Amino acid sequence: MNAKAFSLALFSVLIWGSSFAAIRVGLQGGYDAGQNVLVRFLIASVLFLIFALWPGTKFRLPQKGDIIPILVLGWIGISVYHIFVTFGMETISAGTAGMLVGSGPIFTALIAFFILKERLTGIGWIGLGIGFIGILFIAFGSAGASLTLTNGALLVLIAAFASAIFFVFQKPLLTRYSAIELTAYFTWAGTLPFLIFSPGLFTAMQGATPEAHLATLYVGVFPAAIAYVTWATALSLANASSVSSLIYLEPAVAIVVAWMLLHELPTPLSLIGGVIAIGGVMIVNLMGRKRPVISGKTAESSF
Repeated sequence: MNAKAFSLALFSVLIWGSSFAAIRVGLQGGYDAGQNVLVRFLIASVLFLIFALWPGTKFRLPQKGDIIPILVLGWIGISVYHIFVTFGMETISAGTAGMLVGSGPIFTALIAFFILKERLTGIGWIGLGIGFIGILFIAFGSAGASLTLTNGALLVLIAAFASAIFFVFQKPLLTRYSAIELTAYFTWAGTLPFLIFSPGLFTAMQGATPEAHLATLYVGVFPAAIAYVTWATALSLANASSVSSLIYLEPAVAIVVAWMLLHELPTPLSLIGGVIAIGGVMIVNLMGRKRPVISGKTAESSF
């Protein structure tokens, strides 16, 4: 991975890692989960619309054959991911959510194996096993001493799987569109389902705290808009598996920011699971692959 791709991907991961605490601030400050995600992506959608309509901006329309893939990926990577993360975070801590989302590269490796026909080494399979043990520790540790799988943890795990699909299969589209064009299309497509949460939105906004408004505005501008553009740019410059491996840094950022802003830490069992899961991710990405996760031709043929 070249220096520019690394820097852009790292910026995205740092911003996304901070988003979990900001989402919690919004939820605690008067927004319900559906309204929170709707406001965030209305903000992001408006920002992309302003850019697309700005005088002198060259913004290409999607090709006819790309409309369905763009819609489907927008619904998976934006709608499913953010609905499940936000509703999941009603019952689990920001740090725990960050660790579960950080398991995304493990799902990326599985998608590469089953769909893209990538071969894993024996060490790679060991890494996957270690990673899933870590995920189980995180998920069951989210309930404290009861050792049960909470609904919130399950929702965030589904979101992590959705993000893996999204990151892998957007790669071929980046050969035909700029990062900001493609991110705008995904954002607009993904925002449409959020409109079901619009009833009662203005009442909720009037009753929300200033901190909740600022946190929601921050997530709408930075994690929901700018970070997706920088991530897509990094994907266009480097291999998807190399870029995605940086996601293992996201849990650490989420935990630190949640501790600083919310004085909130995951349970000891979840923290142990996070260390184990990150170790598994690193084994898979550093020693577990016989060839790159994805080529544009292979992924494109999977649509």
